[in-house]
Amino acid sequence: MKMTDNRICKLLGTKYPIIQGAMAWVADAQLAAAVSNGGGLGIIAGGAMPRELLEKEIIKAFELTDKPFGLNIMLMSPNVPDALDLAVQYKVPVVTTGAGVPGKVLERLKPLGTVVIPVVASVAQARRVEKQGADAVVAEGMEAGGHIGELTTMAIVPQAASALSIPVIAAGGIADGRGVAAAFALGAEGVQLGTRFICCSECAVHENFKQAVLDARDRSTVVTGRSTGHPVRCLRNKLTAEFEKLEAAGASPEEIENLGVGRLRDGVVDGDKDWGSIMAGQSSAMVNDVRPAKDIIESLFVEAAEISGKLGALL
Repeated sequence: MKMTDNRICKLLGTKYPIIQGAMAWVADAQLAAAVSNGGGLGIIAGGAMPRELLEKEIIKAFELTDKPFGLNIMLMSPNVPDALDLAVQYKVPVVTTGAGVPGKVLERLKPLGTVVIPVVASVAQARRVEKQGADAVVAEGMEAGGHIGELTTMAIVPQAASALSIPVIAAGGIADGRGVAAAFALGAEGVQLGTRFICCSECAVHENFKQAVLDARDRSTVVTGRSTGHPVRCLRNKLTAEFEKLEAAGASPEEIENLGVGRLRDGVVDGDKDWGSIMAGQSSAMVNDVRPAKDIIESLFVEAAEISGKLGALL
């Protein structure tokens, strides 16, 4: 399929059907603009960012790129009303949502022409948001970093693609052209990558954070917080060991949740590899270098095209 025929490219106005994942404290205007300038769709992670800071990031993104970019609204965050107001005020072209029901976001933004793409972890969620008016969905497998669901990318993507009429974007465990080709084979029309973009030149995270991803192996990640109902995938360190210890001892959800307060900033900004939360996906083991976002994106699709050609011969 030519990229000019790709529904995600048409929907987003991008050269390639790729979205950069919304990673709190990581996905700022600088990273988002670099991905957008490289032919994909960069995303600013709203997270729990105060209104004033988020507004500055949105303004900065408009200054750094003339290409479309997006804003992620984390629906479990207390700053949802502010993020939504800013998306309206600055006419942010694309909004993605996560960790909640996006009904209010769709009601507010769809009449304005904003492209709204919820991140979902089940087919039931995907069907629900399609009925509510979503333009596409990101079907995210549990291989992803950060907050995750229960289904793998291999399982959720083809089921979502079969169930929906809107385009499906695959996420979770994708870091190279092989993953891109596999996602399209499963029925996706685009991909979302988060962990790979941690290790791009324009990403401003602490060097210790980047190095932790570069040093990762196939079993370097662990999922904590299952007992609280908010499972999170991170790279193993002293913090995750303490999480596991508390959960094994039957600690209350409140005690477990409190252990994580402020830890993501400690890892991303301060570079604390021991007690900071190093949220990253299982694809970390496939990230071996730091390159500009544009180079990463182009190489992904060159490799995917080569693989697709080889598959044709094999099959």
